Amino acid sequence: MAVNISTTSVLILSLALLSFGHCCYGQLRVGFYNKDCRNVENIVSRVVGEAFFKDPSLAPAMIRLYFHDCFSNGCDASLLLDGTSSEKKASPNLSVRGYELIDDIKTAVELECNGIVSCADIIALATRDLVTLASGGKTWYAIPTGRFDGTVSLASSVDLPSPRLTVSQTADNFFDRKLSLTDMVLLLGGHTIGVTHCSFIMDRLYNFQNTKQSDPSMDSKLVQELKLK
Repeated sequence: MAVNISTTSVLILSLALLSFGHCCYGQLRVGFYNKDCRNVENIVSRVVGEAFFKDPSLAPAMIRLYFHDCFSNGCDASLLLDGTSSEKKASPNLSVRGYELIDDIKTAVELECNGIVSCADIIALATRDLVTLASGGKTWYAIPTGRFDGTVSLASSVDLPSPRLTVSQTADNFFDRKLSLTDMVLLLGGHTIGVTHCSFIMDRLYNFQNTKQSDPSMDSKLVQELKLK
């Protein structure tokens, strides 16, 4: 599973920008746990490596989980919280996966550093390590830590950009979070190391705006390739 090195690195850095944009975070810095949990990144890397060996598709899955957590309320791990009306219950999050990996990492970290490392930081570190593994070890970079875990999780607060939005509407959604067009392309384009589902594009291939035709704005060769798939 190959990943573009520069694109993927900036993708995760763009997600990190979402952390800085919310008031519930202090100053993030590389090596935040050097004093109280020096071995945390090694623990995360070990558990992630074992999981990736069994299921490489965890890389795109975790990028998606990270993005879905960050976009609504900042990178605070509120997506992990259970509840009848939690973020997990919002429609865009029903197909999110990777929770078991975070649980496994948290358990391993707690054995060495009880009550020190936030789940929000674990998500960030695990995503970085999975992307590194998916790229064949070419994209590793230092990542700042020091995020706090959120305590509120509401499905009603989830406002991820819908695949039905126009480009301009999606851009406005990102601008509201002080994210640029470049951030938008990287964050949405990061899904390309995984897969998409036919249900999201069937109307554009076969019945665009109830015309029984393909979307005329799409490249005709791409339309034919997608129909074959």
